[in-house]
Amino acid sequence: MDIESLQKTKTIGIIGLGDMGLLYARRFSQAGWTVVGCDREETYQDTVLKYSEEQFKILKNGHAVSRVSDYIIYSVEAANIKKIVQQYGPSTKLGAIVGGQTSCKAPEIEAFESYLPEDVEIISVHSLHGPKVNTTNQPLVIINHRGSEESLEFVKAVMSCLQSKVVQLTAEEHDKITADTQAVTHAAFLSMGVAWHKTQLYPWKTTKWVGGIENAKINISLRIFSNKWHVYAGLAITNPSAHKQIMQYAQSVTELFTLMLEGKSEELKSRIYKAKQFVFGHLGEDHELLLDDSLLQQFSLSRQPPGQTTPNSHLSLLAIVDSWYQLGIVPYDHMICSTPLFRIFLGVSEYLFCSPGLLEKALSDAIGAKAFRPDDLEFTIAARTWSNIVSFGDFALYKKEFESTQKFFEPMLPEANQLGNEMIKVLNQKLKR
Repeated sequence: MDIESLQKTKTIGIIGLGDMGLLYARRFSQAGWTVVGCDREETYQDTVLKYSEEQFKILKNGHAVSRVSDYIIYSVEAANIKKIVQQYGPSTKLGAIVGGQTSCKAPEIEAFESYLPEDVEIISVHSLHGPKVNTTNQPLVIINHRGSEESLEFVKAVMSCLQSKVVQLTAEEHDKITADTQAVTHAAFLSMGVAWHKTQLYPWKTTKWVGGIENAKINISLRIFSNKWHVYAGLAITNPSAHKQIMQYAQSVTELFTLMLEGKSEELKSRIYKAKQFVFGHLGEDHELLLDDSLLQQFSLSRQPPGQTTPNSHLSLLAIVDSWYQLGIVPYDHMICSTPLFRIFLGVSEYLFCSPGLLEKALSDAIGAKAFRPDDLEFTIAARTWSNIVSFGDFALYKKEFESTQKFFEPMLPEANQLGNEMIKVLNQKLKR
């Protein structure tokens, strides 16, 4: 397909100029495509001024974008996709292609089928990474729900400037895999942040959380809270597969913590070793670990001098591996569609479970050491809190809980983001093997 010829005749429209919509608008226009975009109509004049030096053009609303664009991408919050497609869908250009960039495709596809003209083709996308991550070699899912082969090749041509790894899936496959690779991961790190918030404790200011594993936990948790709440709420609340997994994570945390409190050492060990065998049993003796502690040590927010670590059950990691076991998920099966954060968290979990002596020490500390019990209790409460919010399907409550914790961490987020970006860059280079 001759991209240069297409660029002379085709227009790409972006409805929604949030972080990911803006990323797409910039990359496509810089690659030579004619790009138009819009954000909220009431902020039109401010948006025009804000992006006056960009190569893409700002239009007044989604009607204007839809009428002139050959490929329209809705880059809006999952909670609002139905309302916005209902509003702008009827203005779609005759014979155009329409797609979305939401993290859950079931409500997106339903909205497209309900409110787009029948002559419109539907080819959606999803970049499995955040807006601050280099798109090169990151997973990019393309979903050809209702499009010709020619239109699919056109969408691939548009996306080629991202230099991502393209994976073609159905909407159903996408939602199952994104839930498998993101739901439990997000629940774990959201729960960590809330637990620290409730205890009014910045973990990098104490000697409790030192070491490579703790660095990864802190950096990834703060990275999540540096983003917008709806990025995670959309996946958690609108994806039925995610519901099940977040419920299971809270259940695993609660049950493992109960075994710790009851001192049931053998029962705890038996359960965790079964989970280890299920998730990591396929790895051979010569398997090279994805990550190692010396590498993770480089990325610390702490100003404390390095010292002896406090005994730690690593309940958050024990529970995520137990969740995968209970749900029948082997995370390595989905590496081609994994996010940068998921790959790092899998690497940290693998490091704890597969490094000689580390898992045994964590299980021993879980039963015998009391220093982390108050923290594990707060973490358990936080995990159950997120589970309840998701089960209620309450976006407002999700936003309130997320943003109150975000505000608590706000003074540290710029530095954490910078360090987190560097950590992800270095660790993902390590993970390419």
